[in-house]
Amino acid sequence: MNLTLTKIVKPIVRKDLEFQLDQIPRFWFGGDPFKTRVFDALSLTFPDGERYFIQCVRLYREHINDPILAERVKAFIQQEAQHGIAHDKMNQILRDQGMPVQKYIDQVNQRFNHSLKRYPASLNIAITAACEHLTALMATVFFSNQSTMAEAHPFIRALFAWHSVEEMEHRDVAYDVMRDVAQTPNAMRYVALGLVTVMMFGFTIQRTHGLLKQDGFNPRQRFMLFKEGLKWLLGSNGILSTQKAEYLDWYHPDFHPNQHPVIHQYQIWLDTLAETQDPIQAGEAFWQAAL
Repeated sequence: MNLTLTKIVKPIVRKDLEFQLDQIPRFWFGGDPFKTRVFDALSLTFPDGERYFIQCVRLYREHINDPILAERVKAFIQQEAQHGIAHDKMNQILRDQGMPVQKYIDQVNQRFNHSLKRYPASLNIAITAACEHLTALMATVFFSNQSTMAEAHPFIRALFAWHSVEEMEHRDVAYDVMRDVAQTPNAMRYVALGLVTVMMFGFTIQRTHGLLKQDGFNPRQRFMLFKEGLKWLLGSNGILSTQKAEYLDWYHPDFHPNQHPVIHQYQIWLDTLAETQDPIQAGEAFWQAAL
């Protein structure tokens, strides 16, 4: 692992971005039901997951003495709130398709509420930091290579590009609160990532299965979709497998998120958005600049 820290990227709050999600087809990922529903399953978790992250960071807000960290926390909270709004819109599309969205939201909220009530604040902030580690890695997975998102609808691709850019900007905020303010021990940090990985993967697979079932695919069809889809996701050449080493860096005692480089086309997204004021064009430029 490279122990050199990359330059801290300042979180920037961006509001009222329009992704025209009401124009996307049902199976927006190249007509592939599994790939579409995996991303839809992730979106189901994002709004309430991000509200949980905000709650966890706020547990320590009054104890932050560093004014720079306090400003970064403020921007983190505002960015996460905007992510929740955008993915709520994506989830409304699933509701319109007849998906049992509220059931899945209730399940995840039950888990988050249990965590806040039963676990110490130091573990909750570690869970938040671990989730940010995973989402930053997913941002890299989705947009490091053009081929990964090549078949995705441009509007959804733009939504995830924006989300990925902001994950790069605030990936270290919860970690710094955990380390410098909560002073969570490494052992608890290690446990948090294991817990988060099992829960995130389990919830995603469960919801993907439920969405495909609601789509009308019979058991045999769902088995075949998962057989091929899991190879794409987790096989030896799967998209998530490419980040195995970076995932395991978390278990290094001296790990910090900024030891990982910011995705290389980050500045291209910023420049295109500044020039066009259009997040869809910025997302397209961001994807086109992938290797």
